[in-house]
Amino acid sequence: MYVLGIESTSHTFGIGVVEYCENNIRILANVNDQYVPLKGGIHPREAAIHHTRVAPEVLLKALSRAGISLEELEAIAVALGPGLGPCLRVGASLARFLASYYDKPLVPVNHAVAHIEIGKYINRFEDPVILYVSGGNTLVAIQRKGKYRVLGETLDLPLGNLLDTFVREIGLAPPYLVNGKHQIDVCAEWGRDFITLPYTVKGSDLSFSGLLTAALELVEKYRGDKERLGDICLSFRETVFNMLVEVTERALVLANKREVLLVGGVASNKILQEKLSAMTKLHNARFGSTPSEYAGDNGAMIAYTGLLLYMHGITVEPDKAFIKQRWRLDEVELPWLMNY
Repeated sequence: MYVLGIESTSHTFGIGVVEYCENNIRILANVNDQYVPLKGGIHPREAAIHHTRVAPEVLLKALSRAGISLEELEAIAVALGPGLGPCLRVGASLARFLASYYDKPLVPVNHAVAHIEIGKYINRFEDPVILYVSGGNTLVAIQRKGKYRVLGETLDLPLGNLLDTFVREIGLAPPYLVNGKHQIDVCAEWGRDFITLPYTVKGSDLSFSGLLTAALELVEKYRGDKERLGDICLSFRETVFNMLVEVTERALVLANKREVLLVGGVASNKILQEKLSAMTKLHNARFGSTPSEYAGDNGAMIAYTGLLLYMHGITVEPDKAFIKQRWRLDEVELPWLMNY
């Protein structure tokens, strides 16, 4: 059985194909093409135009790598939210067309759920504390009674947006990545001294806006001093990541879990991985992160989660496959989580 997944929630248009055979699941293809703005952040309409332009090529390439045709598919899965409206509509339109034309079941996938499920699949985790960090999301969750339950989340800026905004405002980006490293990590390598910055954790929730304002004010004060800029970047990154480790550790202890899973686009950050791994070892628990190929938005995670949903009978009629820009993680009923 083959399931195709379509991802278009933000800056990435992706197509993935998974195979289910004799209780084994294999990822056969994971082809993605990313929209990169010339300046500033993501422009939703420009991203949607990009997705529309590359969709046919990405689809054909994914099918070629998987070695199958559209007729051989058992079902088509698509991320219907959360995400940017114009971008979501591209994937939803393509999925509705393919499902209708080829008479295939259409499976609605929550983008956040897909990030978690692909992470669990790769790490062979069953019941982890989840730290989900991306451009549009920052939260800590556990699974309970058929749903993912959010224990804490950002009250203002998501982590990826925070890091990108900071390096953009201080003139280091775009590009945001240099040789696989985020610009915040490159800049932090110039620093030696830690500067105290606002640290705002409210129970299991986090707030980053005060930290961002304070850091940018320091950058302006020491403009032109590369070493001091490095100190600010180092202190900014360490403060942010330490806040994330604190709320994850609190969830690990309170929920009495034995696994910690890092997912989302920022999950590929080595410094954050090291901090979480060290904390997890202190509690004799297992730590797992998502490889960069599957950490960012991608089609494979939609295909894999679509397969799980399809196997539990969850589909939607093409004319009722509406996008949900604010489709929260904890709104989704997931039958395979009923035993937790």
